[in-house]
Amino acid sequence: MVQLREKLLDDRSLLRRAELVGSACRAGGVPFILNDRPDLALAAGADGVHVGQDDCPPAVARRILGDEAVIGFSTHGPPELDAAQGEPVDYISTGPVAPTATHPDRPPTGLAYLRYAADRSRLPFYVTGSVTPDTVGPMVAAGATRFVAVRWFTEAADPEEAARQLASAIDRAVATSV
Repeated sequence: MVQLREKLLDDRSLLRRAELVGSACRAGGVPFILNDRPDLALAAGADGVHVGQDDCPPAVARRILGDEAVIGFSTHGPPELDAAQGEPVDYISTGPVAPTATHPDRPPTGLAYLRYAADRSRLPFYVTGSVTPDTVGPMVAAGATRFVAVRWFTEAADPEEAARQLASAIDRAVATSV
């Protein structure tokens, strides 16, 4: 899944970028999710939207995009995760587990939150926050099976090789945790 997260673009520029990314994703058979904006996700023909605690409520995003859309929802601690279980969402994100430049003002949740999510969530959850080949082992040991990587790819000299390294690290961690 590819999520377009552009916080600084005006609506028209974001829509143009979303249409471009959506087209590339469709050509590759990859689901495309737009961050924060269910209205622009609908306009761009995205497969869904990911909303945060301060964005459009998930129930409104579901009404805008319909039952077939993928709706994701950010959580940052047990109370938010517990509340998300009753929302009309397909997955949640948990984190950031470690400090991240994507959200420099948000304190990390730590591995204990992943253990909580693994024990309590009826929804699939994705881990956010400094996901790299070096950090996935402890995350898998805490119960994580799905990961969000941003900087690992965007700052890589060779994103394709970075993807292989991350996938290999996840596979190793999963194989040793069984």
